Amino acid sequence: MTDQIITRFAPSPTGYLHIGGARTALFNWLYARKHGGKMLLRIEDTDRERSTDAAIAAIIDGLGWLGLNWDGDVVYQHGRAARHREAVDQLLASGDAYYCYATPEELTEMRELARKEGRPMRYDGRWRDRDPAEAPAGAKPVVRLKAPQTGETVIEDEVQGRVVWQNRDLDDLVLLRSDGNPTYMLAVVVDDHDMGVTHVIRGDDHLTNAARQKQIYEALGWKTPVMAHIPLIHGPDGAKLSKRHGALGVEAYRSMGYLPEALRNYLVRLGWSHGDQEVFSTDEMIAAFGLGQIGRSAARFDFAKLENLNGLYMRNASDARLVEAIEAILPELGPARGLGPTFTPEQRAKLLAAMPGLKERAKTLVELLDSAAYLYAARPLPLEPKAAALLDDAARLRLASVLARIEPLQDWAGEALEAAVRDVAVAEGVKLGQVAQPLRAALTGKTTSPGLFDVMTVLGRDESLARIRDQAA
Repeated sequence: MTDQIITRFAPSPTGYLHIGGARTALFNWLYARKHGGKMLLRIEDTDRERSTDAAIAAIIDGLGWLGLNWDGDVVYQHGRAARHREAVDQLLASGDAYYCYATPEELTEMRELARKEGRPMRYDGRWRDRDPAEAPAGAKPVVRLKAPQTGETVIEDEVQGRVVWQNRDLDDLVLLRSDGNPTYMLAVVVDDHDMGVTHVIRGDDHLTNAARQKQIYEALGWKTPVMAHIPLIHGPDGAKLSKRHGALGVEAYRSMGYLPEALRNYLVRLGWSHGDQEVFSTDEMIAAFGLGQIGRSAARFDFAKLENLNGLYMRNASDARLVEAIEAILPELGPARGLGPTFTPEQRAKLLAAMPGLKERAKTLVELLDSAAYLYAARPLPLEPKAAALLDDAARLRLASVLARIEPLQDWAGEALEAAVRDVAVAEGVKLGQVAQPLRAALTGKTTSPGLFDVMTVLGRDESLARIRDQAA
């Protein structure tokens, strides 16, 4: 029996859950689910000045919205500082770490020399073998790893392949700061070990950290997890992802009207492929996912592709699901549109009835809500400029003719309404569009809408007749 696979998502709560972090979480989640394992969540809040409760809440909320559930309780790194110091004591006892009393001035000199010589800053190891008794009085030391100075450190990465560092290029990194607080590099290793993490799947901006962390693992006598460093996400132009490209928090995509299942599907295809397949159910994603299909080059974020995929998911979603999804973002979208934080029962019923026609055209929930504005707009209906232009004197006279035809109808349904409007076109000697387009403008305030007779059915007799009367001559 093999050991259970355990992955982890370990964000720093210094901001929102950005799109790259969401994809990392998704890859960890899929790999764990594929192998019947667990995905754990660790909040790396050792940077106390920049970590915020709001960011932690945004990360947890974003993961929940995307449907990426983790196993067990959330682990907070800051609360494990005593355990991290315990690991440092073990390294000091084994001779794999030492106290370093180099002053800030000495470190500045090393940095200046490195800059003059055109090489990266490396600590020169001056306290590596010195007796702490030589330390200046009152000096507060850091603790450094006594890293190997010869040979190589090698990572057999599941995405990047074999990655090799010469140990002479890696200096003795700090494990414990002079104030007694553990560094990120140490905390990650201790936490991953204690949490039983078998696979570390993260962005390739952590690849250099992997070399340092492997040295700590080896010094502590622990097994190094399998590593998989995934390429970062770039904008469509190949530049590093910025806010103009879509480097926004997951909550922004929610507010822009994307469905979580569509965003999840889009993210899985950013840097991972399964033949030519673009659309995946959750079960298909889990079954197909593997680290070997992740490319080494940066993925490119494309809003147009995301919109098209979201539109596909919306067309395939149940009408009730879409109403529910709109209502979830209504508190922030509603006020600007004259709506409350929730739909009234009448508004909800109308939206549900209109949904089959509405969802065929929209690519986001925001578009969907805006295209449904005619359902809950107050009279007299505001007209878009193009719609107002359609309602000239001749058009208003035709609306009066339509009123005369449809007011007596007992059967307020699509076929009867269409027949009545066609009769008006024939009687007036004009094309159907010359009657239907002004009628659409009067009923919706726009030149485009779902099917005209569906609109009339959803609005109902009283509201439809009242809107036509408002515009008829």
